[in-house]
Amino acid sequence: MDAPLSAGEVIALLQQRWQASYDLQLVQRRGRVYLQVMWAYQEQQSFPLSAADYERHIGELVLVLNSLGAAEAVRHWLSSCSDRPRLGKALSLALELPAGRSSEFVL
Repeated sequence: MDAPLSAGEVIALLQQRWQASYDLQLVQRRGRVYLQVMWAYQEQQSFPLSAADYERHIGELVLVLNSLGAAEAVRHWLSSCSDRPRLGKALSLALELPAGRSSEFVL
């Protein structure tokens, strides 16, 4: 089993890769679940979350990613993704759901 992610590690990976604390979202589309790096980031004046709320949001997302066994895939993707989020264009990582767990995410 992969070492679990932490909110601090994910935020550090985002800052190391793109010099910004981008928002992350889990999105379900057509029976698949994706981790998306959104174009908004915590350092923007218009970002809707405080620093504490942002860290709590990332922490909750990390709990889901760890429960899916996606820690290493996310870690590798965040450290090696060659593109960057742009206004209106999020980056997406398709997550492989463990057998039997897909019904928890896909309606």
